[in-house]
Amino acid sequence: MPYCGVVSEHYFTAEPASAEQRREITVRLGDRTVRVETASGVFSADRLDPGTAVLLAHAAPPPPTGLLVDLGCGWGALALELALRSPAADVLAVDVNERALGLVRRNAARLGVRVRTLRPEEALQGIGAIDLIWSNPPIRIGKTDLHALLSTWLGRLAPTGRAELVVAKNLGADSLQRWITQELGMACRRAASSRGFRILEVRPAG
Repeated sequence: MPYCGVVSEHYFTAEPASAEQRREITVRLGDRTVRVETASGVFSADRLDPGTAVLLAHAAPPPPTGLLVDLGCGWGALALELALRSPAADVLAVDVNERALGLVRRNAARLGVRVRTLRPEEALQGIGAIDLIWSNPPIRIGKTDLHALLSTWLGRLAPTGRAELVVAKNLGADSLQRWITQELGMACRRAASSRGFRILEVRPAG
């Protein structure tokens, strides 16, 4: 994921410059309360991000099998939820940040679930059609890079697959919905709205 603009380093840095200060937080995942490990230099290190929480609360149930992707995984909230709810699925956590990927691996081991971790370029070389994408996409990388990211990954959806993206209304959720429909030619609807966030459900056209 290329860098565009001045944003926090976790959005574009493979190896964060900040010292790795690990901590544990308590979150609700897979209908149970769990302890997970986070660290400085990754997205929402101190808590479950509010947008991610909205997606977890309102997204449709994931399919029990198939390839399920957490795009821009951070410490792994969405990937861990997918693995807990669909243990027979192939769950893939994708991020540019190596520190984040290491946290996902440790958290998956802690919770006893299977999650594969890959950087975007590695994942795109080795995967087939995607059945589900859950993402709290990095809006602040800039429109050009965000559109390139979403065009690439949404284009990998299986004919019956879907993506659910959580985007803040004040950060352009409605304009992003129009762009996906008009520029990518995909079906995109507002599946839910809560606490200033939209969940956009995206499916291949036809």
